[in-house]
Amino acid sequence: MSLLYIVPTPVGNLEDITLRAIRILKEADLILAEDTRTTRVLMKHYDIKNQLMSHHKFNEHASAHGIVERLKAGQTIALVSDAGTPGISDPGFLLVREAVAAGIEVQTLPGATAFVPALVSSGLPDDRFCFEGFLPQKKGRTTRLEQLKEESRTMIFYESPYRLVKTLQQFAEIFGDGRQVSVAREISKIHEESVRGTLAEVVQHFQDNEPRGEIVIVLAGKAQEKKHSNNPKQ
Repeated sequence: MSLLYIVPTPVGNLEDITLRAIRILKEADLILAEDTRTTRVLMKHYDIKNQLMSHHKFNEHASAHGIVERLKAGQTIALVSDAGTPGISDPGFLLVREAVAAGIEVQTLPGATAFVPALVSSGLPDDRFCFEGFLPQKKGRTTRLEQLKEESRTMIFYESPYRLVKTLQQFAEIFGDGRQVSVAREISKIHEESVRGTLAEVVQHFQDNEPRGEIVIVLAGKAQEKKHSNNPKQ
């Protein structure tokens, strides 16, 4: 039976993977990996011996057709990214779209993704939110942020530690430096932390303490601006 599995992998701690995910990675005919070196670390940890093929943003357009042909021939294929759920700010969408168009069954396993624990731990409303992922680095960045000025839902962004302070300063300029924010880094790793406060407070914190690791920014929506914090809370 042709089947494409979308398999989440840990964003930090290698124990954050389901038993079903391990079984599927062992049983699939082929594992597609964003970076085979990263995936081999996970496979070695769980004694998964299987065929790997590289599938990333630089080759996904060229390789999607061949993968779909393998699926149509009856193979079971599992797609993983370096960390988290494929398709969420990682390669995955294009292959899923092509598989669906070809009538291939696609099953996505529940599992790790960075923004959910960051949102829930933020202390900001999590009943309604919008996920923005990585903002454009140059063209369209300011336009995107201006479009979000009236957004009342909690907003979630991914960011590099090297651009974090600049991004938070830009948020302060557009949304106001009193807007509440929570910055989560190194989720499920040894040095995991969340820094919470106003944009002004959190900017100051990361100017004094160099940010490192993977970053998730959780920003309050416009209607949530009334609550203020005296100091950033870690």
